Amino acid sequence: MDFGEISIKWLGHDAFEVKWRDKTIYIDPFQISGREKADLVLVTHEHYDHCSPQDIDRIYGDKTKIVCNSATAKKLGGKSKIVVEAGESVEVDGIKIRAVPAYNTNKPFHPRGTGIGFLVELGEKTLYHAGDTDFIPEMKSLSGKVDIAMLPVSGTYVMNAREAAKAAETIKPGIAIPMHYGSIIGSREDAEHFRELYTGKTAILEKEK
Repeated sequence: MDFGEISIKWLGHDAFEVKWRDKTIYIDPFQISGREKADLVLVTHEHYDHCSPQDIDRIYGDKTKIVCNSATAKKLGGKSKIVVEAGESVEVDGIKIRAVPAYNTNKPFHPRGTGIGFLVELGEKTLYHAGDTDFIPEMKSLSGKVDIAMLPVSGTYVMNAREAAKAAETIKPGIAIPMHYGSIIGSREDAEHFRELYTGKTAILEKEK
């Protein structure tokens, strides 16, 4: 799907391919194949379905840079990495990236400090990939500042569709894209339920082969 000069493809689960101008960006690549080399890879946390060294190998090239937190960096060997923690920012090839908190509030799978989400400035647009998270208080600070929000909706390990709708109502993005379903946990029904509950604009993307 195209959002002005930004093109977004959902690769399943929490994985996306984002193209902006001459840059190719991947977020949490997992179980992908046949993709072009990355300029930038963003990894939210160390769990195998988000930090997959084998999948990163498939898109890693001479110019690829990876942005991740310290726990994730340990899994990625000698690859070119820029380490950030929640609250820190970095600029890579004209792309401004800020790591933001991502954690569970009522379940043990993602304790505070183990993972991050990303705010990515692409020209005049800001993209938010929430990572594996519940609806957390820090999302209030994003209100009105996000053009495209990618939010998990499947429950169990992350927020469910109803909680994600509340998060979206708080963030108020230009458009919300549901994720974290159809692979490890959750189904398209979760995405559809999110769309029914959220009063703003949504886009349910078809998985790219």
